Amino acid sequence: MTISASGLRKNFGDQVVLDGIDLDVPEGTVFSLLGPNGAGKTTAVQILSTLIGADAGEVTICGHDLRHDPDGVRSVIGVTGQFSAIDGLLTGEENLVLMADLRHLPRREGRRIARRLLARFDLEDAATRRAATYSGGQRRRLDLAMTLVGDPRVIFLDEPTTGLDPRSRHGLWQIIRELVASAGVTIFLTTQYLEEADQLADRIAVLDRGELVAQGTSDELKKLVPGGHVSLRFGDARSLDAAARALGPVGRDDEALTLQVPGDGGVRSLRALLDELDRAAVEPDGLTVHTPDLDDVFFALTGRAIPEESAR
Repeated sequence: MTISASGLRKNFGDQVVLDGIDLDVPEGTVFSLLGPNGAGKTTAVQILSTLIGADAGEVTICGHDLRHDPDGVRSVIGVTGQFSAIDGLLTGEENLVLMADLRHLPRREGRRIARRLLARFDLEDAATRRAATYSGGQRRRLDLAMTLVGDPRVIFLDEPTTGLDPRSRHGLWQIIRELVASAGVTIFLTTQYLEEADQLADRIAVLDRGELVAQGTSDELKKLVPGGHVSLRFGDARSLDAAARALGPVGRDDEALTLQVPGDGGVRSLRALLDELDRAAVEPDGLTVHTPDLDDVFFALTGRAIPEESAR
């Protein structure tokens, strides 16, 4: 595992922020950590990125022990936080060169990397403008470009698209996908946008009151909550009646000629449903599988809707 944490704990005074969480993130994947305000998401990122210490627990990142080899961890990670680390008085190119200097890269190498990243993040036309004049999307792209100066193997993205318009958000999503696909980078993502986790993450964990209440793929998490069903549409009332008799008590809409059958939408349950219709010699004109979305999962697991703003 690129990131492995076990028994991770953190208190702030009497407040338990992380209560012994376990995480495993494979190489070259996107892992998303969701949770309400105060759930501990940002604290987890701060610990894993060596910004603060844990009270207990074991963590390794790319084989480096977090407690005993923090410099080794820092050498393989990059961090893009909730708030931009860009110097607005410098140009985009100057910000990247400054980051290369902080990484102790040779001056010529730093400039070469800066030019490459400006091109990669579609910032060449803005390279010589002060970063204070950049749009929100440009600032986030520059922020992520600065994170890549040291060629990290793991990138922590703490709510990277907060405040961006939909076009800029989707543009950043594409950059994240390309980083994983082309460079094999591992992404640890916290986000307030459930669609973002749904679109990007290979695995998702839900953190609530310092505890991990669920982990899995997006589809696996959606199957944890009720509300899934299969909608069957028929060509005439006679077929509808025959299907209703075969399937027993189900939701029925005589005007639309549809039946609503509870189910998780999985292959096994769909096969069983169609087999039951075959035995009754009834064939639907069409079917649609409806599953709960991540909003439903989030509310069911935490008892709260997704918050609008993030906190520690």
